Amino acid sequence: MQHVIIVIHLMVVLALIGVVLLQRSEGGGLGIGGGGGGGFMTSRGTGNLLTKTTAGLAAVFFVTSLILSILAGANRKPTSIIPGGQSAPTVPGAPAPLGGGSGGLLNQLQGAPTAPAAPSGPQVPQSK
Repeated sequence: MQHVIIVIHLMVVLALIGVVLLQRSEGGGLGIGGGGGGGFMTSRGTGNLLTKTTAGLAAVFFVTSLILSILAGANRKPTSIIPGGQSAPTVPGAPAPLGGGSGGLLNQLQGAPTAPAAPSGPQVPQSK
């Protein structure tokens, strides 16, 4: 399906380039409506036909572009940069997570010393 849309898209692109190059620019360019008025189409009729053709090809170009972008996004699966199935890495010497392993936070706090450690240096006088 996607290959067919790409081929249609490329044909529309080539046709659009050709139609734009056929249009008359300010300097004459490659316009096909130049010269006498006795030809198949007048310059005004050629301008209208080329303008409508350009608009139609542009609309088909936008539609095929949208279809291709939708088809490209449909095959994507959400991915994560974090590998799944693994627990968070632990740092040596880090405290255990709350409530984990040894019976919870209260049990961990009960094992902590209650008295402050003796200061190793001189004490700062405190006002009374």
